[in-house]
Amino acid sequence: MKTLDLFNFKDKKALIRVDFNVPLDANFKVTDTTRIEAAKPTIAKILGEGGAVVLMSHLGRPKGVESKYSLKHITETVSKIIGVNVKFSNNCVGDEAEQAVANLQKGEVLLLENLRFHPEEKTGNINFAKQLAKLGDIYVNDAFGTAHRAHASTAIIAQFFPEAKCFGYLLANEINSIKRVLEDSQKPVTAVLGGAKVSSKIGIIKNILDKVDHIIIGGGMTFTFIKAQGGKIGNSLCEDDKLDLALEILEEAKAKNVKIHLPIDTVIADNFSNDAKTDVVDVNNIPEGWMGLDAGPKTNIIFSFIIAQSKTILWNGPLGVFEMPNFAKGTIELGNAIAEATKEGAFSLVGGGDSVAAVKQFGFANKVSYVSTGGGAMLEMLEGKTLPGIAAIID
Repeated sequence: MKTLDLFNFKDKKALIRVDFNVPLDANFKVTDTTRIEAAKPTIAKILGEGGAVVLMSHLGRPKGVESKYSLKHITETVSKIIGVNVKFSNNCVGDEAEQAVANLQKGEVLLLENLRFHPEEKTGNINFAKQLAKLGDIYVNDAFGTAHRAHASTAIIAQFFPEAKCFGYLLANEINSIKRVLEDSQKPVTAVLGGAKVSSKIGIIKNILDKVDHIIIGGGMTFTFIKAQGGKIGNSLCEDDKLDLALEILEEAKAKNVKIHLPIDTVIADNFSNDAKTDVVDVNNIPEGWMGLDAGPKTNIIFSFIIAQSKTILWNGPLGVFEMPNFAKGTIELGNAIAEATKEGAFSLVGGGDSVAAVKQFGFANKVSYVSTGGGAMLEMLEGKTLPGIAAIID
């Protein structure tokens, strides 16, 4: 893999595509610094060798130039985390950006203004990519969160650095972690797929059936499978147009000797609220007017047992509506089981927005092997797709 270890950055200016699309509060303070911290090892390596760093990123979904999406709001936080006073350019291309780069000395860091202030970024405009390419000697892609987009700064720009392009440490770690699940895994391999919809996970299920031994299904998508098999699901979430697909998946898994595990009991509520009346019932027998919002206690025991036997674990999606404390127990118990298995030597990869939010909320982030920084990008890799931002470096 072409990582930055192949280059010496002494007296070079590294143009790094980072993913600093971080959440800000009403006072424009960064509320979650994970993505900035994740880029630090790459930046530190370049500065440590006597190079200079030019950082480019997007923030939010601006329509043209919108001050609330300016990356100037995060310069103070970035400076604090990487330990270097970060300079800022009010544009990411043109005279101002080029002058700021020309003035950059070794050991210094420059952050460019939001790439998406220019519509050409998202359209993958080659002239825009060419202007960006003027700002560095070596191109480093360290933005896994946007690697599935064929944008100017993630895929198109790489052609202007035929011999001087590489992955940063973060992106290399992401690729290796997913490979470790899909290609170099120790068996038994268990994939936990939760969340609301079967439709959003079809690609993953189909791609991993040849690679896993167990699939645990939880969250709202449970009830599409239960209804497809004739169970009564009350008012639970269900994709009625995916019932045949659910049966097809169960058949395919059986043919490939993959065990699919569905909840056997569920915590139900009489409405979608933390203050709703609750009960625990058999998952196949939910009364009318009630909905399943979490895995039940018997299910948690079974799922924890399967996880304990696993050597490789992929976790994508919660087991219940964990944002409400009364329906978080299934997700917490699963997190505990994965943390314990990891402690015993299993490799565990967590990815996808809700799972990442859950591991952070419940304190599991340092108890699993790897937490992915890219939701959509990770899903596409798990589906077996080639990501444009990765292909551009490999080409």
